Amino acid sequence: MTFINERTVSDWNSDVVGLASYIGQIEETQTSCWISKIRDIMLRIDPYPSAKLIAWLNHMDGLRQTHASSTRGTVAIGLFQVRRKFSIMGGGCKGSDIGALQTHDRNRHLRRLVAADFSLGGLGGISTSSTGLYYTEIGIGTPAMEYYVQVDTGSSAFWVNCIPCKQCPRKSDILKKLTLYDPRSSVSSKVVKCDDMFCTSPDRDVQPECNTSLLCPFIATYADGGSTIGAFVTDLVHYNQLSGNGLTQSTNTSLTFGCGLQQSGSLNTPELAVDGIIGFANSNNTMLSQLAAAGKTKKIFSHCLDSRNGGGIFAIGEVVEPKVKTTPLVQNSWILYLVNLKMIDVGGTTLQLPANIFETAEMKGTFIDSGTTLAYLPEIVYKELMLAVFAKHPDITLHDTDNLECFNFLDSVDDRFPKISLQFENDLALDVYPHDYLLEYEGKQYCFGFQDAAKQDDGFKDMFLLGDMVISNKLVVYDMEKIVIGWTEYNCGERGCEGCMTVERFL
Repeated sequence: MTFINERTVSDWNSDVVGLASYIGQIEETQTSCWISKIRDIMLRIDPYPSAKLIAWLNHMDGLRQTHASSTRGTVAIGLFQVRRKFSIMGGGCKGSDIGALQTHDRNRHLRRLVAADFSLGGLGGISTSSTGLYYTEIGIGTPAMEYYVQVDTGSSAFWVNCIPCKQCPRKSDILKKLTLYDPRSSVSSKVVKCDDMFCTSPDRDVQPECNTSLLCPFIATYADGGSTIGAFVTDLVHYNQLSGNGLTQSTNTSLTFGCGLQQSGSLNTPELAVDGIIGFANSNNTMLSQLAAAGKTKKIFSHCLDSRNGGGIFAIGEVVEPKVKTTPLVQNSWILYLVNLKMIDVGGTTLQLPANIFETAEMKGTFIDSGTTLAYLPEIVYKELMLAVFAKHPDITLHDTDNLECFNFLDSVDDRFPKISLQFENDLALDVYPHDYLLEYEGKQYCFGFQDAAKQDDGFKDMFLLGDMVISNKLVVYDMEKIVIGWTEYNCGERGCEGCMTVERFL
C-alpha cells in the first residue's frame, strides 16, 4: 500500500489554498488531507468523426429514432473515434513494440494490487496505471478549451491538470501540446466545497471537521509513487452527440471533475503525458454516471476497437443495433468488469481443466479490461492452451522474445491454427482467432499473445484477465442498467473490406 507522507499533505494543503485563492471564490484556508486509491487504466480516443463515421451515423440514427418512438424519451449517443497507442497487428511489431506491450501490462497489474482500504471525500476507488492505450480530445469551460484525456473502462477517475499546478508536465511525447485547465478563465466554473452534495454522497467519505469554507479534496495515488493532488471543480464539459439528422453536433453538460494541482512520479513524465483522465469503470463516480443522473444518456456505453489499424469507435449511450447477446456482470469490490467464464474450447475441443479454476472470489475470476494489451491466464490454463494450440505443429520451435513465446511461420496462421472460444454464462462465446492471439513480429515471426498470469505478478496467478487483444474487432456493450456485458463480431476499422460488416453499416 502507498501512503501520502506529511510533506505531500503539506503540499496538498498549500495547493488547495492556492487554488481557492486563485479562483477567488472562497476565503484562503487550510484543509485536511483525505487519501484515495483510484484505479486508472487509460485509453486514447479522438472524438471528432471522420467522413465514414458520419455515413455510419445515418443508419444508426434511423434505428435510434424508431426505437425512441416506442420508448420513453430519446436515446442520446456520444461518439468518439478511437486511435491506439501500440500497433500489435498489421505489418508486425518491432522488438521494442513487443516489449512495450508487456511492460505496459506489468505496470498496470502491479498498481492494481494497491489496497482500497479507504476512499476520498470526493471520489473513491483504487489505483492501477497511469499509462494507457487510447486518448480523446474534449472541451471544458466557457469559452471551451480543448484537452487530451485518456479514457478507459477500468478507471473511475475524471480529472485534468489545472492552473496553478506544480510539476505538471509541459510537453508530451505522444501529443502535440498539453493544456492546463484554468478555472478562473471559465465563466461556468465553480469549486466544490466539502459540504456539497457531490462530496457528501453515500459513495464518499466525509471528514467530521468539514465546514463551508473547505474544498472537496481530490487525491489519486499510485503504487509506483505517482500521484495527482487537488480539489474538485464543476464546469461545462463539451462532447459530440448524435443529432436527429444522422450527424454529430456538439453538446455540453455540467460535470464535476478533479482539478489536479500537483503531479508526481509517472504522471509528470513526458513519455505518456496527457492533460487528464476520463474513466468508465463500474463505479457511481464516473463521467457516465453523472451524465446518466442528469438524464443526458442511459448508463450504457460501448466500444469497437480495431487492433489491426489502431482505430475504432467509443460510444456513450444505447446502441440499438446490431443486437448483442449478453452475460451477467458479477458484483465485486473492484471496479473492473468481472464475468463468469465456464469453459475454453480450442478448435472445437474443450480443455480439461480443474472444476474450480473459473471460480470468482477475491483475486480470482475473469476480468474484461480494455486497457490491458494482451490476455493473462492461470498457469495451468496457459500450459493446456499452449499444448492444444500447437498440437498439430510438433515441428515448430518456440524461442523467447521479450518474455513472449515466438516462432517462425511462413504459411497463413488463420489456415493452420485453431480458433479459441471462451464460453461464458448465458451461452455467450468470445471467439479469438489466430490472427488475434498470434502477434506478427518482424515479418513472418509470430508471438503467442496469451500469457501466464503468475509471471506478471504472483497476486494475479489465479486470474483470467482479457485485454484488448481478445476484445478488439468486436462491438462490446457495457449495460450498467441491466448489469450485463455483451459483444458481437464486428469490423471496427475505418477501411471497408469485401463481405465485412463495416463502420458505415453499423450506425
